[in-house]
Amino acid sequence: MSTAAISGAFVEVEAPARRVAQSAVPIPLPAAASASTDDRPVGSQSRGRTLVGHLVLAKLSVVCVFPVYWMYVVALREPGDALGQSLLPGPPSLANVRHVWESIPIARMLLNTFAVALATALGQTLISLFAAYAFAAWKFFGQRALFLLFVGSWLVPFQVTMIPNYVMLSNLGLLNTLAGIVVPTLCSAMAVLMLRQHLAAFPKELLDAARMDGRTSWGTLWTVVVPNLRPALASLFILLFISAWNEYFWPAMVLQRADSVVQVGIRGFMGAEGNNWGALMAASGLACLPIFAVYALLQRHVIDAFVRSGLK
Repeated sequence: MSTAAISGAFVEVEAPARRVAQSAVPIPLPAAASASTDDRPVGSQSRGRTLVGHLVLAKLSVVCVFPVYWMYVVALREPGDALGQSLLPGPPSLANVRHVWESIPIARMLLNTFAVALATALGQTLISLFAAYAFAAWKFFGQRALFLLFVGSWLVPFQVTMIPNYVMLSNLGLLNTLAGIVVPTLCSAMAVLMLRQHLAAFPKELLDAARMDGRTSWGTLWTVVVPNLRPALASLFILLFISAWNEYFWPAMVLQRADSVVQVGIRGFMGAEGNNWGALMAASGLACLPIFAVYALLQRHVIDAFVRSGLK
């Protein structure tokens, strides 16, 4: 074969290949490759959303904290400057606090209220722990129906059970006593429901291992379950303590003396003082101090309960 023939054959082969290459559709680059050519800074949108979220939380925090701050600002002003518009108390004064301390037995009322709230919160937490442990760890006939009755009792308004409880306390001779406030409120359906949900997620293997180790149900509760539920128990205790501390209607029914607990005592002090807002804010500020102290002592457990939903 001649050289011209061979060259012609190569030209015939290269021409179709060149046409195919020219008509081929370009292959798109992967998303990562195309994103690398973007000039926008990586994570800018995420940082923007985080900043907006922090600003919203900051505004909500100001809305929640400002009434408490204003209460103490008014309480620490001079008695004649209670209606001032300044956001600062000016020269701090304890005149309103001294007036409250001398007018009503605020120390005894705070002590009685603390004892009632502590007994109520401890009793509700302990009884709820026993009930929730029984519902979560044991299987027995009528378990579901009994649990539904517990949940249903939470939906019953207090006004429905108010008169029967009052008659029961009258028959027991507990009217006008601090025990009369505590006894009818020792069982909390809300607390049983919350602890039962925590115990439902408790590993059954740990309970089985404790039984195989020879521990009784009582020993398993206190040595295995309770140590792993400390954050949940602490947060529940704080909620129950605050609820018992803020309760007004039931103590007002049971107690006939206005200076027994701080809820009823401040209400009577408001009627006696009229428009003395500085003294009223001072009394309210003193009533809030035990709540702040309890939360400051147990806040770490509350944070653990809401951030860490599992076991330690």
